[in-house]
Amino acid sequence: MRRVEHVMGFPVSLRIDDEGVDGATDVGGAATDLDAAADEMFAWLRAVDARFSPFRADSEVSRLDRGQVRADEVSADLAEVLALCEEYRVSTGGAFDARLPGRGLDPCAVVKGWSVQRAAELLTAAGVRRFCLNAGGDVVAAGGPWRVGIRHPEQADRVCAVLEITDGAVATSGRYERGDHIVDGRTGRPARGLLSVTVVAAGLTEADATATAAFALGAEGVAWAAGRAGCEVFAVDAGRRVLRTAGVPLAP
Repeated sequence: MRRVEHVMGFPVSLRIDDEGVDGATDVGGAATDLDAAADEMFAWLRAVDARFSPFRADSEVSRLDRGQVRADEVSADLAEVLALCEEYRVSTGGAFDARLPGRGLDPCAVVKGWSVQRAAELLTAAGVRRFCLNAGGDVVAAGGPWRVGIRHPEQADRVCAVLEITDGAVATSGRYERGDHIVDGRTGRPARGLLSVTVVAAGLTEADATATAAFALGAEGVAWAAGRAGCEVFAVDAGRRVLRTAGVPLAP
């Protein structure tokens, strides 16, 4: 199966390579309806966009930001996302912050990875065993090996490395798609110490938020990300030097 939809402002592509495709079965031998599993997954992502987008006036995030919803009234999902935002804010000394001065509440840096990881878990729960889910360049893969390219931060038609992922997630933060959109919350200025930073982790919640937070930290972000349990890092700094941890799963 191959499916692509535009959700949350970026393309989300799903590739399922289970044998038999529509006749795939789960570990218990029951048939897996791949179309239904994909429908449920994309419906979840659309619901997340409606509930958590700071760009929708009627979203839960926007209503919380305006004071129309109290902090103790938010949904369990939003409470989880906000707790993750606070965890990364504290861990980075304020470099990562969902509440930047002069801006409204914006938890998107956590919401993306968190929601796509949950989407992948819906597929697994439905019995899908081998898939690659790519959300705007951030990837969750299962049943590999899958080959995942890291885009060159300055040349769109090149990759600077290729990873081999069996079960796990890869996320990259950089300036090449959206310019100076990541701000160092400590200074209020765009983060420019790195050209790109890629994090490999067991899940996309950790990989995506860690990549964004590391980029916000700048040059010190590589060591910070590498120090997080279960994270491997591949980064290109402002001087165009490649920095990577020993466990980065480079493809042979």
